[in-house]
Amino acid sequence: MSKTYFIGDIQGCAEQLQTLLDKIEARSPHAYYLFAGDLVNRGPHSLASLRLIRSLQQSGRAESVLGNHDLHLLAVAHGIRPAHHNDTLDDILQAPDRDELLYWLRQRPLAIFKNQHVLVHAGVFPQWSAAQTLSLAKEVETRLRAHDWLDLLQNMYGNTPDQWQDDLQGHSRYRCIINALTRMRFCSADGKMDFATKDGAGAAPEGFAPWFDLPRATEDNTMVFGHWSTLGLVLRPNLISLDTGCVWGGKLTAVALEDRDVVQIDCPQQQQPG
Repeated sequence: MSKTYFIGDIQGCAEQLQTLLDKIEARSPHAYYLFAGDLVNRGPHSLASLRLIRSLQQSGRAESVLGNHDLHLLAVAHGIRPAHHNDTLDDILQAPDRDELLYWLRQRPLAIFKNQHVLVHAGVFPQWSAAQTLSLAKEVETRLRAHDWLDLLQNMYGNTPDQWQDDLQGHSRYRCIINALTRMRFCSADGKMDFATKDGAGAAPEGFAPWFDLPRATEDNTMVFGHWSTLGLVLRPNLISLDTGCVWGGKLTAVALEDRDVVQIDCPQQQQPG
């Protein structure tokens, strides 16, 4: 029986991804892959990464949630945000299949539920249940797939509101959902996000904690996420942290849903942290 593997942030490291997939296939032929987002950017081969994962998804072998770098690509491609100095998105932006790839990317979900596991790119608020997480993700997905989807991107950026309220509406509501699912690291017990701190779990500002260490409504589910390279691989009974800093010279990591089998590939450093 083939297994399902969660895979951490690729960030354009296509060669390492192919090596990882080959290694997984050798032990679990015809495995299914669930990617934690940030498929592109900072690594050297964003176009190849996107094409490979799209091919896997279209053949029924994979799915991916959206990460903040994937949303950044969509914003840059449509003139909503300028490129950063360390972006590596030009190969996608100049590709002949650019439009098809970008259309495919914005059809991807922000949260995936499989066998009591909830996959998101970054985090969830303490009060969100698995069902609410999926429902709120669906709200944004619906807007992202609508004919006027650029309106969502144009209003997506900003750090406020930084605390969830069920009665949030419009762009404030969408922005808060997106920030939680694609940017969250530290959070307060009453559900306020901190966006300034990017170090490991021990660097929590006063009054904050890693979002997953707070009492949360998803305790009965296993939360799976990437995004936090300074956190690294964390395996707990109800938690899998996947981002092991592939683009920074760390590893690219996959973890099997069924038995926690860990498969890793050493990666050359593509960019300096900071």
